[in-house]
Amino acid sequence: MSLTFPAILVLATFLTGLIWLIDVLFFAKKRNLNAVDGDATEPVVVEYAKSFFPVILIVLILRSFIAEPFRIPSGSMMPTLLVGDFILVNKYAYGVRLPVLHTKLLEVDSPKRGDVVVFRYPKDPSTDYIKRVIGEPGDRIGYYDKIVYVNGKPMPQMPIGQYIGQGSNASMSGAEIRVENLTGNNHSILIRRRTPGVEGEFVVPEGQYFMMGDNRDNSNDSRYWGTVPEGNLVGKAFLIWMNWDSAGDGVGWDRIGEKIE
Repeated sequence: MSLTFPAILVLATFLTGLIWLIDVLFFAKKRNLNAVDGDATEPVVVEYAKSFFPVILIVLILRSFIAEPFRIPSGSMMPTLLVGDFILVNKYAYGVRLPVLHTKLLEVDSPKRGDVVVFRYPKDPSTDYIKRVIGEPGDRIGYYDKIVYVNGKPMPQMPIGQYIGQGSNASMSGAEIRVENLTGNNHSILIRRRTPGVEGEFVVPEGQYFMMGDNRDNSNDSRYWGTVPEGNLVGKAFLIWMNWDSAGDGVGWDRIGEKIE
């Protein structure tokens, strides 16, 4: 078990709960019988365990099974997500899993084409990535001349202007904004016409997904390292709850509360 934040939460929950339980089973009753005037003083470690256990347990449950916060560190999902966005990820959208072990306890749903998904990077599972689902199991995905093809059908794109970025996102200023219709899912992407990229055709194996960033010419995604196994899925991104760009104007008030489409 690597010492990640989820692992620390699980360990802290186990230890505080264990200390409290041992005290209840073996020491509390005797301590109360020997107390003067019925005022038994608990050991400091037990007092802290009783205080912290419920708090840590609630945080563990919320973070593991309900929603988990993430910060966007790169521009690979621009213009949908910007550097400095803080997002919430629905942890039960694709099944209920045990924290740390990632063992699925309950089937709920599977990713759909167009979903924005957080997953553990297949080449380094300790690193979380966020991309958009382009190909589902069994799909044949093509990428030629900046156009996505799903099972031989091109996904329509409509140019709507040039991107103007600020702060940490200024490097993509001048890129072309297009609205892509991904079999019914409309979302914005960025394209640099003169930037070469990987082209070709990819078949998505069963139980895996083909992911791409919306910043098509600045995204390390399935075009370069392959598909994402279902077991690596973390959850579905659904909300921007905060934006802070130290290279820009600080808090991006206009992005707070924005749904992720």
